[in-house]
Amino acid sequence: MLRVNTKAVGHDVGRIIQAISLMSAISIIVSAVNSEYYAIPSFAVTAVIMGVLGTGLAWRYQDADPPEKRDAMVTAATAWAVIGILGGLPFLFIAWTIQIDPFPVWMNTPPMDDTTVIFLQPLDAVFESMSGFTGTGLTMAAVEEQLPRSLHWWRSFIEWIGGVGVIVLTVAILSRGGGTSGSYTLYESEARSEKIHPSIVTTVREIWKIFVGLTLGSVILFLLVGMPLWDAINHGMTGIATGGFSVHAASIGHYNNPLIEYAVVPVMFAGSIAFPIHYLIYKGEIRNFYADLQTRWVFIWFIAGSLTLIGILYANGQYDTLEETFRLGLFQFVSAVSNTGFGTATVGEGTEQVWSAGATLLMCLGMLTGGAAGSTTSGLKLIRVITLVKGTAWQIRDVFRPSAAVQYLQIGKRRLDEGQAQREYTEATVVFIFWVVFLAIGVAVLLRVLSPTHPLEYVIFDVMSAQSNVGLDSGITGPTMPDSAKAMLIINMWVGRLEIIPVAVLIGAIFQRFNLYR
Repeated sequence: MLRVNTKAVGHDVGRIIQAISLMSAISIIVSAVNSEYYAIPSFAVTAVIMGVLGTGLAWRYQDADPPEKRDAMVTAATAWAVIGILGGLPFLFIAWTIQIDPFPVWMNTPPMDDTTVIFLQPLDAVFESMSGFTGTGLTMAAVEEQLPRSLHWWRSFIEWIGGVGVIVLTVAILSRGGGTSGSYTLYESEARSEKIHPSIVTTVREIWKIFVGLTLGSVILFLLVGMPLWDAINHGMTGIATGGFSVHAASIGHYNNPLIEYAVVPVMFAGSIAFPIHYLIYKGEIRNFYADLQTRWVFIWFIAGSLTLIGILYANGQYDTLEETFRLGLFQFVSAVSNTGFGTATVGEGTEQVWSAGATLLMCLGMLTGGAAGSTTSGLKLIRVITLVKGTAWQIRDVFRPSAAVQYLQIGKRRLDEGQAQREYTEATVVFIFWVVFLAIGVAVLLRVLSPTHPLEYVIFDVMSAQSNVGLDSGITGPTMPDSAKAMLIINMWVGRLEIIPVAVLIGAIFQRFNLYR
């Protein structure tokens, strides 16, 4: 087995941490604008800690060679774990600041509330951070309205950055010198391969232009339908990033406004489309809405799944009117498949069933598939699902073909020869198997440590929500759950955002490093 180049990993992890330190520095401005001066030291100290750590690593390994694919995989898995931990520092420091209140009155330190106090526990702070960076949206904040605006912003900001990817951010602002091969290898390690331009640095900068434009469009749309400015900014960021953090405990359901609910649906849909397709549409090639395989199937899956969920809810007499059933079914299914996690309805209340097992498990299926590869969604991705389905049918047909026959697998406009088909089918199968394994581990742990009164489908729902980086919950996930359950969901979120393979490579590298294969 090839050994990992630890110098390349250390150098690139350092540069990623450097990029994230800038986020904390920028957040100082938001605290000042909102007159939450007491939060400024927390963000400043976080920026310094990250900056010193990142710069130290980058300087220590400055002569490292560009990473090979295996090195980049280990870098991705390590960096996402490290930033998930470091991103919890503002939650922890701001909670400490409010509890101790060491500043004069003009710093505007508020009294401690029942929600912010939760982040005095480091595990809860790390949970919130990992949920944000991975674009999950599960939260330890019992009542988001009680959080300071500084933490509202930090939650939305890390989810917005995490939606595109911290490595994509790093490549955009701190690209490697001496060529782009190392940058592209890192870019691929974050489960991306699409290129808008021949240069990978130009590609990621184009992605950021598209992403910023979509975010501004989302904020404007939310303002037009009556959402307050602060809410529109935060929901615009977390909506287009398909993250789902909200400034309200009831999420989008807080507004009780059908117009706002319908307006959020196209934003979640936009986040489910691959960035190259957004680029082509921006260039006037509108036909890609239906000509592109993944985009076409995003439409089909949204429509078919939503109608099925609406039918189940209507048959169960879940809601008073057909319009309400249609609206809630549409919103919830699109939220699940896009992995956004905004909510307008209560799926469950922990131990008390609200939605039936059929409706709950259909949502799990939607969370599993996710949207298009190359978008901000997680899950398996529709292209892998298509590859698994068509590849399995192709394998079955192969049994009845003559051995000398030339075989091809047609996926969209791509005609794959036997070697290409086997590689892509194998990759999709491996990801699916590992996905199910980690899901089963998560479900087993939660069943072991939670009360036996929780329905099985709700346990599956919350673990699936964590691993698919969705953020919907059935009333199980929260600050009162056991620490072991929180730790397990943190791992599920981390594994799901990295799409399994980098985590497996990291585990393999650790086994090799300590000679554990013997």
